[in-house]
Amino acid sequence: MKFLMLIFMFFVLSGLLIISNNNLNLGDHGKFQEFGSLWIKWAEKISSNLISVTGHAVGLDWNPE
Repeated sequence: MKFLMLIFMFFVLSGLLIISNNNLNLGDHGKFQEFGSLWIKWAEKISSNLISVTGHAVGLDWNPE
């Protein structure tokens, strides 16, 4: 249940971040589609950054000397 709440909070906070940074009024015609495309681009950027960081962490030498 806590995991689902964290996922929900992630979606809500990321949506609010996108709305506030782009001054979107979702009541205007076509702004909801713009919000959707901006959110998808944001999510793709987050996932590519996570993949990059994970790849670099896996490539490190973790053995103690």
